[in-house]
Amino acid sequence: MWNIVHNCGHEISHDLSNRPADRRAGFARWLEERDCTDCWKAAREKDSASKEEWLAAKRAEEQQAAAQWAEQFGMPPLEGPEKALAWGERSRHQLVTTAYSALVTEGSWDEADWAVLEDTIRNLTRAGWWIDQRNAEGTDLPELLDAATNDDTGTENPFR
Repeated sequence: MWNIVHNCGHEISHDLSNRPADRRAGFARWLEERDCTDCWKAAREKDSASKEEWLAAKRAEEQQAAAQWAEQFGMPPLEGPEKALAWGERSRHQLVTTAYSALVTEGSWDEADWAVLEDTIRNLTRAGWWIDQRNAEGTDLPELLDAATNDDTGTENPFR
């Protein structure tokens, strides 16, 4: 049994008999540099809570940006399960804005080319489709839109 004073100040007895004799001292030094198990778990739970708060705030910010963008550019609401709608809206916003940057701002497309693509984007209203494409490159959007099936498009008038 080794009495270890951990980095957090707690002294804990550790059974190091399962370690080879020549590695016990090194492991004991390593343990001294770490918090005890209880303090480590408490810190981890605290970090988890703050991480969840940060993530919730980031998602809310992204959702607001996606909603403003959809309204500004006349994007129709997405269809699908309630829990997928917000994720789909964020995914659509991120992919379409990335595609605009890659194709128009940095690429060779002009606004007329983009307007044609934007009309096709408006036709795809299945939230799951946008979620499935969330990791796609912006330059791939025209090809992805061509590959979309009738199941992915809405029944609304595509001419607004």
